Amino acid sequence: MLFSHNLVETEYKEILFEKRPCKDKNGNPIEGLYNAWIFLNNPNQFNSYTTGAVKEIILAMREASNDRSVVAVVFTAVGDKAFCTGGNTKEYAEYYAGNPQEYKQYMRLFNDMVSSILMNDKPVVCRVNGMRIGGGQEIGMACDFSIAHDLARFGQAGPKHGSAPDGGSTDFLHLFVGVERAMYSCTICDPWSAHEALQYGLVTEIVPSLKVDGNFIPNPMVYVDKWVNKKGEIIYGKTKTGEDLAEAKALLKSGTVDLSLLDEAVEKLCTKLLMTMPNCLSKTINSLRKKKLEHWDKNKESNRDWLALNMMTEGKAGFQAFNFGPKDNREVDFIKVRQMLAEGHEWNEEMLRAVSPQYQ
Repeated sequence: MLFSHNLVETEYKEILFEKRPCKDKNGNPIEGLYNAWIFLNNPNQFNSYTTGAVKEIILAMREASNDRSVVAVVFTAVGDKAFCTGGNTKEYAEYYAGNPQEYKQYMRLFNDMVSSILMNDKPVVCRVNGMRIGGGQEIGMACDFSIAHDLARFGQAGPKHGSAPDGGSTDFLHLFVGVERAMYSCTICDPWSAHEALQYGLVTEIVPSLKVDGNFIPNPMVYVDKWVNKKGEIIYGKTKTGEDLAEAKALLKSGTVDLSLLDEAVEKLCTKLLMTMPNCLSKTINSLRKKKLEHWDKNKESNRDWLALNMMTEGKAGFQAFNFGPKDNREVDFIKVRQMLAEGHEWNEEMLRAVSPQYQ
């Protein structure tokens, strides 16, 4: 009788966990071998992870890692709008804001979630089924491969909403795209299209997902057939403007999203991973993961401490503004914040009300 090395037997409530048969080179299911598919399941909030979901992801990653019949792990989410937009801002704003001691405990769980991906004994493929923003970008980069549909967008949100991307992006992003692009993304927070992400080396592959008149077409919202415009500016992957954008929106509205090519690409990668020696594959992956772990293990605890304390000041203001502010204004008044700090004003309730859109 084989021992179980799982910490607990888990009944998943906030995520989905499935074992799907591996496929051979001809697409036929293989008996007794599986890929573990782990789904974030909060589509109404763009698959943001709650505290409960974080716990379940840790256990699911551990279960998939221990399962002798599992070849690869596919980390994805329900729907076609978002892989993950990070932590659940409602939970952040209503429970963790102003409670650094509680947020520090939460960040212990978050750190363990990232580590559970980086330490998985199986290769982990991020199936990017939509937006990968903020903490979603961070858990996605912890994976070994990323395959996305080309309507997806990638980026950070930290400094715009009262945090720093210290859940992995300040550790990992420069390894993918270089220091300069990582600096711009982590500070300015402008998102990248899937085509830009592929060009920069952030993802392994992208596939079309928009069907118009029964045929797949590339994302019409971005320039995918030009590298430069008449001014000599590189525009490949950039969002269209003017008349081009208006036409693109109409074309997008006329189509339907179909993720079958995404699933096909993910299955093909899993099959290629299957056709390797398992221990040699695991050793190779772990050797390459060391580059991420060098930064992650060095910084995760001090980042956890800072992120917790930040929930008393900018984090509290930013997350509550996003959660309670009007739909067309979910950011603090950045100019007012800087003016008040320049005058020596302390972070207190008076300042919070002066800079937050929900009080205006």
